[in-house]
Amino acid sequence: MRHNVKGKKLGRDSAHRKALLKNLSTSLIEHGSVRTTLSKAKYVRPYVEKLVTKAKVNNLHKTRQIKAGLTSNEMARKLVTEIAPSFSKKPGGYTKIVKLDKRPGDNTQMARIEWSAKIKKVKTEKKEEKKTPKKQAKPKATKV
Repeated sequence: MRHNVKGKKLGRDSAHRKALLKNLSTSLIEHGSVRTTLSKAKYVRPYVEKLVTKAKVNNLHKTRQIKAGLTSNEMARKLVTEIAPSFSKKPGGYTKIVKLDKRPGDNTQMARIEWSAKIKKVKTEKKEEKKTPKKQAKPKATKV
């Protein structure tokens, strides 16, 4: 009997599962969608949604927690600056899982996990200041 047994093991030890969560969530932030097995998609979904909820607050403590939960600091920055503002008015349900065909090798159900809304890309490049050439002062005419 499976009384009080929570969570999936996915045939991995705890360190491998933790690395799997971090890698899948980083890939989701980077690419916008990830094709994986249905069980892995269902496993990573709550983890990513909690990261987005933390990113909506956007303070130093939450940012550090997000960086600890991902493998790349650049993706943590992208989550805070681009993805979380897109979901600012949404209380949850940031991702969706779309079932795909079964994998031909072992007949495993495949799925794609992706963002439920379009992510607006924010331009982070600094605008170059327009440099206007200084007007040269005309020499004053002198009376001779």
